Amino acid sequence: MDPASPTPAGSQGSAESRPIQSAAEEPELGLAGSLDPDARTGFLASTLAELGKVVWPSRQQLFSESVAVILMVALSAAAIAAIDRFYGWLSQLVFR
Repeated sequence: MDPASPTPAGSQGSAESRPIQSAAEEPELGLAGSLDPDARTGFLASTLAELGKVVWPSRQQLFSESVAVILMVALSAAAIAAIDRFYGWLSQLVFR
C-alpha cells in the first residue's frame, strides 16, 4: 500500500503515524482527578436525570414482591435443612 494513500475506514493506521505520548503527558481520565468542576456537576445532573426515568414500584408491589422473596428464602432454607438432617441421619446409620 502506498504510504501517501489514506488508510481504509475502521483502520487505526500504523504505529509510526500516531504520535507517541508518555504517561506524564496523558490527561487524567478519572472524574475524581478532574480539574474541571463542571465535569462533576454534569455527572451529577445526568445521574439525577437518569434516576428520574426509573419506574419505581408502588408500595403494594414492593410489599408483595418482598413477601415473595422472604417466602422463597425461607422455603429454600427449610429444604436445605431437611436435606442436611437426612444426610446426617443416613451417615449416623452407616458409620455407627
